[in-house]
Amino acid sequence: LLFLGCWQVSRLQWKVGLIEAAEAAANVPPAPLEQVLGEDAPEFRQVIATCRGINTAPFVELRTIDRGEAGVRLVSACGLADGSTIMVDRGFIQQGDAARPAVRPEHSLPVTFTGVLRQPTKLSSMTPAPEGLSFYGRDNEAMARVLGVTGPVSTWTVYASSAINPEN
Repeated sequence: LLFLGCWQVSRLQWKVGLIEAAEAAANVPPAPLEQVLGEDAPEFRQVIATCRGINTAPFVELRTIDRGEAGVRLVSACGLADGSTIMVDRGFIQQGDAARPAVRPEHSLPVTFTGVLRQPTKLSSMTPAPEGLSFYGRDNEAMARVLGVTGPVSTWTVYASSAINPEN
């Protein structure tokens, strides 16, 4: 019980630190993605990103629960100016909603959007293996490989906060 109590206090301190970091970052205006990636502590920073064709790009589905609802998050790859790739979480779709954005790789107009930069939590040994385009944990490199990305993949993820999925 002593160990459990110590762990709970440690976890509380960790959570309070996360909340403070998120609140501090929320007060900083959005900056270009590449600039924020170069900072010492980019976690929770608001970014402005431009990705070619992200609104019609191929995506994988990350199985998750959002506000008590089961569903999937659509995750696509975005090429950066330095030749690397960052994964973009395009948003949540509730389970049972069969509608998905159309994938049209030939539509490659630049799309500028705002988002929040986050470091995904590490996968555990309990995380099920991916099944085709369905993932059960954030593994940026594995997701990028499934989407046909070659080259370096950032460990960071941009969570889009402005709408980037086109109407179906």
